Amino acid sequence: MILPLSPHLDEPAEMIGGKARGLVTMMRLGLAVPAGWVIPVDVCRAYLTDGRLSGGLVAELAAAVRGPVSVRSGASVSMPGMMSTLLDVSGEDLGKAVEAVFASWDTPRARTYRVLHDIPHGLGTAVTIQTMVYGERGGSGVAFSRDPNTGEPGLYGEVLLGRRGDAVVSGGSVTEPLSVLPPGIGEELSEALGRLEGHYRDACHVEFTFEDGRLWFLQVRPGGLAGRAAIRVAVDLAEEGTIDRRTALLRVEPSTLASARTPRLAATTEIVARGVGACPGVASGRVATTSDGAVRMAADGPVILVRPETSPLDMHGLAAAAGVVTARGGPTCHAAVVARSMGKPAVVGVGSHDLAEGQLVTIDGTAGVVAPGSVASVVTDADPQLGTLLGWAAELAGEAGDEVALLTAARAVLQRERENAPE
Repeated sequence: MILPLSPHLDEPAEMIGGKARGLVTMMRLGLAVPAGWVIPVDVCRAYLTDGRLSGGLVAELAAAVRGPVSVRSGASVSMPGMMSTLLDVSGEDLGKAVEAVFASWDTPRARTYRVLHDIPHGLGTAVTIQTMVYGERGGSGVAFSRDPNTGEPGLYGEVLLGRRGDAVVSGGSVTEPLSVLPPGIGEELSEALGRLEGHYRDACHVEFTFEDGRLWFLQVRPGGLAGRAAIRVAVDLAEEGTIDRRTALLRVEPSTLASARTPRLAATTEIVARGVGACPGVASGRVATTSDGAVRMAADGPVILVRPETSPLDMHGLAAAAGVVTARGGPTCHAAVVARSMGKPAVVGVGSHDLAEGQLVTIDGTAGVVAPGSVASVVTDADPQLGTLLGWAAELAGEAGDEVALLTAARAVLQRERENAPE
């Protein structure tokens, strides 16, 4: 059974996937979304059991879908870049493309990601099929409503003019800031993200393409920030009146507090490579230039994975490494997105470099630099939003020890309130 994408599609993300659920939300908000269809998650589970698509589904696809389309995964829980995406698919290739996406659910990289993020292997994925829009006739990019590293409000992201979206997220091309967008596109993008943030009551990011002057939205994800960015956004939204203080407290995990005061390298440190800071933090380790090497070397101590760019095939290396450096890519490339999801320092887009296998280096994922040797770091002061959040926690829990204990106690109070609230 396939379901047409429309503002009236009410099925939950557990059935149609988070991607399709987000597309429906954008359609309801009046944003331009390419026409499409969804194959529900239960079809994937049947495929993984039977090893084939039913003849009825293949016939249904052939009857419903016309012209070149994109075929993308869409689990209920975000797994960025871990499953297959196929573009410009048309005709009996459509069935093969759907099978390829379903089969990618069980690839080693996807299984590794699920283990790291406590995602059940039995969930399965939906498939979203959409009419192609062509960034070659304009451009493609990724945009955030707030800086994913700091939480600072304002449009943030990157774009490739005259290119498709897969070139942006792969990290294989040099991207440009959103300030290069044509007149009108940037303003429309900013307004749309404001609308989405108002709907979700959280920071959001979107994948977009503009074709012949028209802006199209291909995906939206709310939240997903970590560290000091998560703290700042939760407090800022509460102070703006978008959410209440209790919601803000529940959005910040106690484990997040450890990264509220971001370590930085001293300003006088010698620098051997400089790029873009893609995930805050400092990490030292020996350079591994392949993912297999990173796994092997990590048995003897911390490693820094250094690659031209990363792909889902590098998942095991990213999991083993203490931090990552790439020669190419920008703040929304694969390496940056996965590093942020893991809370690991990342520096991307360093260009040519002389970092050699086995060399000991230290990276600063805020400043976007690589230094030789094991370098001491200094811890910056926390953003003022941390003090505000802890003050709200103290109003609920009183004196409860250190910061982690205080936030944990306050969240426990709120959880008990919810459990005891009348139906």
